[in-house]
Amino acid sequence: MPFGEVVCGSPGSGKSTYCHGKHQLFTALNRPLAVVNLDPANENIPYPCALDISSLISLNDAMDAHGLGPNGGMLYCIEYLEANFDWLEEGLKGIGAETYVMFDLPGQVELSTNHDSLKRIVHRLSKIGFRLAAVHLCDAHYVTDASKYISVLLLSLRTMLHLELPHINVLSKIDLLSNYGDLDFNLEFYTEVQDLSYLSNSLDASSPPRFAALNMALIELIEDYALVGFETLAVEDKSSMLHLMRAVDRATGYVFVPPKDAPKPPGTVPNASNSPDSDPYDGPTLRPNQDALFSSAMAPIPGTAGQDVPMSARDVQERWVDARDAWDAYERAGWRREAEAVRGLMKGGIRERHDGKIVGKSFGA
Repeated sequence: MPFGEVVCGSPGSGKSTYCHGKHQLFTALNRPLAVVNLDPANENIPYPCALDISSLISLNDAMDAHGLGPNGGMLYCIEYLEANFDWLEEGLKGIGAETYVMFDLPGQVELSTNHDSLKRIVHRLSKIGFRLAAVHLCDAHYVTDASKYISVLLLSLRTMLHLELPHINVLSKIDLLSNYGDLDFNLEFYTEVQDLSYLSNSLDASSPPRFAALNMALIELIEDYALVGFETLAVEDKSSMLHLMRAVDRATGYVFVPPKDAPKPPGTVPNASNSPDSDPYDGPTLRPNQDALFSSAMAPIPGTAGQDVPMSARDVQERWVDARDAWDAYERAGWRREAEAVRGLMKGGIRERHDGKIVGKSFGA
């Protein structure tokens, strides 16, 4: 059964950057990944593209042929893709069933909130065997303004109800949050979508008095559904990417079990073993418990350093808002220690398996 995710969000939310970052992460982890670009207006694709909608139709061609504007042309392109779904299905067959697939969608929010073509495409992907999750990216600067935050909550809720997929809402560019001003509440208030009535004063202050009742009605609507919550994302931070990867994997029930002969990720540390015949690079650091996939999928998401305690919004706020400079200095010191350890390893030699025996291999003085 192929697994994957549908990456949606408004323009500028970082969808293509996220796809590129996840491609780099999966490459480092030796997890097979393919990215499918379904945005006909995306001319500067930063990631290696396994399948590109531009080979089927482009936005400029649709606009020129039918006299449409950018929005109408985008809707036409997605409708055209739906009518030619066999092109997408054949392309996905060439990718392989064991490959994780990311679908990079256009930024036009109507496609994931109102228009039915994308919804039908997603359902047809499910019918041919794909197990998908929707990853909805929202720029983190929305949380600095109460009215913008309510609007992005409504957008996220509408997307969840429309696509009908396991859904992960993400505050992207969280590492830039401190540039947009102070938060009225701790970050946890915004990620957990707690009692929104606390925002009523800010909403009333930024709108005419006649909208007070409407503001409260919107707040009650979001709270009545009680569906929206947010993860956070800083694409250039490995811990943040790993945390979101695990959250998406748990939403789809995906557990990655690398083959026995799969190449080891760079920097893999050998496992301590008392048995001379055991493979020092074979163990729980590379393989989950294959006899308990359900418990693996439902296990707590590890923290930033592999702790049993998951990375919380408080940790993210401390990292990127409250003590960013201190954390940056701490990470740079860790990188220096890691570089020194690698240099020492290269000088002293490493142990590797060769012809069934553990032998030493030196890389020079």
